[in-house]
Amino acid sequence: MKEGAEKIMPYGDETAKGGQVEKMFDSIAPAYDLMNSVMSLGMHTRWRNRALRMAAERLGRNPSTILDVATGTGDVAFALHRLYPEARISGLDLSEGMLRIAREKCRELPASEQNLLDFKQGDSLKMDFEDNSFDLITVAYGVRNFENLRQGYSEMLRVLRPGGVVCVIELSQPTSWLPLLGYRAYTRGLIPIAGRIVSGDPRAYSYLHESIEAAPQRGAMTEIMTQSGFADAKWKSLIPGAVTIYTAVKGEN
Repeated sequence: MKEGAEKIMPYGDETAKGGQVEKMFDSIAPAYDLMNSVMSLGMHTRWRNRALRMAAERLGRNPSTILDVATGTGDVAFALHRLYPEARISGLDLSEGMLRIAREKCRELPASEQNLLDFKQGDSLKMDFEDNSFDLITVAYGVRNFENLRQGYSEMLRVLRPGGVVCVIELSQPTSWLPLLGYRAYTRGLIPIAGRIVSGDPRAYSYLHESIEAAPQRGAMTEIMTQSGFADAKWKSLIPGAVTIYTAVKGEN
């Protein structure tokens, strides 16, 4: 039985959520990077860098292999490459439209670095990777789009090496009433209008706030991570609570 954000669909047709999410991101791919900057008021890079520092602290060593799930246009993957220039990084996403932009960005790197990054189309619920393949897995603003959240976490656990770390950045609702009022006015009012103008997709940025509000947050999210087999799941919300970072580890046994 679907629950929470799993029931929130980008479009009103009868296709599975994964197919609708793929269609939505193909549609908004050309405007995606611009909308990220507009929606976050330029803060998304600071949130990303904070999350990656937290992941590095938990891992305690340089990873040799990294997976960025729901990689989109590759923002997190390229940040990881700058942090760990010798690591092999795989970016996975449902949307070929988003991946096309990531690959274009990759071609701007020196040829010797391009071979360290690989962007492939695929389903995060059925990943085409061997067990115990990665030291670090990241997901930025992607888990609320999963058709089955627990299955997504179980797949990440499967391909993560023992002792490895998963780091999830996700949008969340503030818990204090005054920031929450401002947040709702912004996400329910201004962002859908801007998204409709910039991306041309009238549903994509209404789906955004609907899926955020329906997704498990903070302790509820770490509980699902724990139920999926991760150990020592932790969360930290950034002021004013509109973004939350989750980290957990895969046990050695």
